[in-house]
Amino acid sequence: MLSTLARAATRRPLTVIGLWAAFLLLGFGLGTGVFADLSDDVPDVPGTESDIADDYLSGVDPTGESVTAVVAGEPVSDAALRAQVERTVAEVRRIAGVADVPDPYTTPGLTARDGQALVVPVTFEGGLSDEAEEEATDAAVETIKRIDAPDVHVSGGELLGRQLGERAQEDVKNAELISLPVVLALLLVVFGGLRAAALPLVIAVSGIAGAFLGLFAFSQVTDISVYAIQVTTMLGLGLAIDYALLMLVRFREERRRTESTEDLVEAVHRTVDAAGRTVLFSGLTVAVSLTGLLVFPSVFLRSMGLAVAAVVVVDMLAAVTLLPALLTKFGGRIRPSKARSLDEEGRVFARLARFAQRRRIAVLVTVVPALLLLALPVTGMRIAIGDARQLPSSTEARQLYDTVDAHFPKGTGVSPVVVVLKPGTDTATADRIRALVPDSESRELPGGNTVVELQPPGSVDGKAATGLVERVRDARGDEPVEVTGVAARLVDFRAMLADRAPWAALTVLAGIFVLLFAFTGSVLIPLRTIATTLLSLGAALGVVVWVFQDGHGAGLLGGEGLGALSLTAPPLIVSIAFGLAMDYELFILARMRESRQRTGDDHEAVVTGLRRSGRVVTCAALLLAVVFGAFMTGGFSPILQIGLGLTLAVLIDATVVRMLLVPATMALLGRHAWWAPGPLRRVHDRFGLRETAAAEPSVTTKV
Repeated sequence: MLSTLARAATRRPLTVIGLWAAFLLLGFGLGTGVFADLSDDVPDVPGTESDIADDYLSGVDPTGESVTAVVAGEPVSDAALRAQVERTVAEVRRIAGVADVPDPYTTPGLTARDGQALVVPVTFEGGLSDEAEEEATDAAVETIKRIDAPDVHVSGGELLGRQLGERAQEDVKNAELISLPVVLALLLVVFGGLRAAALPLVIAVSGIAGAFLGLFAFSQVTDISVYAIQVTTMLGLGLAIDYALLMLVRFREERRRTESTEDLVEAVHRTVDAAGRTVLFSGLTVAVSLTGLLVFPSVFLRSMGLAVAAVVVVDMLAAVTLLPALLTKFGGRIRPSKARSLDEEGRVFARLARFAQRRRIAVLVTVVPALLLLALPVTGMRIAIGDARQLPSSTEARQLYDTVDAHFPKGTGVSPVVVVLKPGTDTATADRIRALVPDSESRELPGGNTVVELQPPGSVDGKAATGLVERVRDARGDEPVEVTGVAARLVDFRAMLADRAPWAALTVLAGIFVLLFAFTGSVLIPLRTIATTLLSLGAALGVVVWVFQDGHGAGLLGGEGLGALSLTAPPLIVSIAFGLAMDYELFILARMRESRQRTGDDHEAVVTGLRRSGRVVTCAALLLAVVFGAFMTGGFSPILQIGLGLTLAVLIDATVVRMLLVPATMALLGRHAWWAPGPLRRVHDRFGLRETAAAEPSVTTKV
């Protein structure tokens, strides 16, 4: 298949380039439409009690979404300000689609005790079309914003998703403006020429277009989280650079043997046949790592898994089709890599490999405990939905939160635990539930339903709120009572993770094992790879917990310690980082296998593998770190957590694990590293895929 793709790209390079140009236009034209339809509603899990109850309420509750405004900065008792607010409330009530706007001066709890702020909640009618709700929201916001006060902020409901979408688009643009020039500068250092350095960026732009187009396609059938934009774009950009870097390094090696145009085309074919196979397997391993997300019934996790997998496929196809076409047209102007003596080529990585082989026990007893120590905070990890503190201080929602927090009692505005008492609920049971929180509020709905709102102390997803959900569910017995609300959704999300996580892990590990066996023909190398990768992954996640949950140094990254990680961060860090680690493992294993096939020397194959791939792996990890770091400048706490986790996982894996643990463990296994039982060996000989055992590039000899 790879040979067919390579020959098609070299026979019709302009056609291939033209098709990819059309794809880019489609991605940056149609695909960017996803920014207008993003959701901040992450924790919904179809089929759970909280989701069923929420759907039920949507059908019977006559009220719809709401937004909240806060006015602050001067005494609210000022006669002129009060007249403005009362006039604004009256105008908003007359807007078509608005159901209720309470007077903040006469409604208890809406005016701050310090007299410096007031809250104006606006509730819309239920059953509005998306267009009607958007028009009503825009009209209400425009009217409220006309209040002449130092601080007027409006957010919540459908408006919050829109505000976050606009912020996400701005963050992606800024990250690209930061990362692409830095990446280009680093590639210039690596390749020493503008033409070679520019080609990975062309592939990277294709990855970004693929991210937008994939997300837009999925947005037509499911909700797309605002956080999906940054995650898929950063991964699409990073992987594209990884794959292009690997292919270009191999092409420059193959260029040493070219003298004519025909030889150039053959060099492209050899590049795709060798490095392209590694790219194919790397893409498959990342995609397989993401299949674990499909095991979870969460719409957010499933859509993220599918969207990121789609981006990986785009990057992979661009590397084995677009890049060969570009090399056919412009590769003659790319200088071959310099011929070096065996002593010079990758000597630092060769020395590391030999050191780790000689001191394998010392390396293991030093590195493994150190990584386990870094991973220790994972044992106390907590996840939460979070509040507006996760957002950058410049966002409207964060400014509203900070203003309310400064002037109103703690817990003001916290979403209540919503209890639906359906017809037939025993009166004694209903009374026990109401008694759990003093001053609980009840309202009757059509059909004999009663909604009880229990206001929890503390944060919306703190222990008090989630504990209240559990107490309500314990108190109801067998009565027709359902619990929903933000805290209930978090409880159900945590239960879903605990229930499905073992199956997700089993799916990913089994898939990775099969792919690595197909690549190496060994059963021990996949097991060794999985174990060392889990070490680097645990260490990275442990640091994220220590920083963003416990608050050690979070301010240096533009965040703060929140007492828990965003519920989006751990599953995405684990699945994506695991796939990225497999990338570097395959880069090294490909070179090891080539050397072993050529020389039959197991010991020297490890040294040669690191000698020939160490520079590529290190450069790729550094470039990925630059990309992830650029996306962390936006200030979204979940993105900060994901970005830091992926950056650390990549750097730890590409340095400590691949440069020290890999040669140490391979030396410990010795010739048994490539072992497989007879039946599996025969299966691999018949069906397995492997790197072509290319001839050693010519090198100079020192005298």
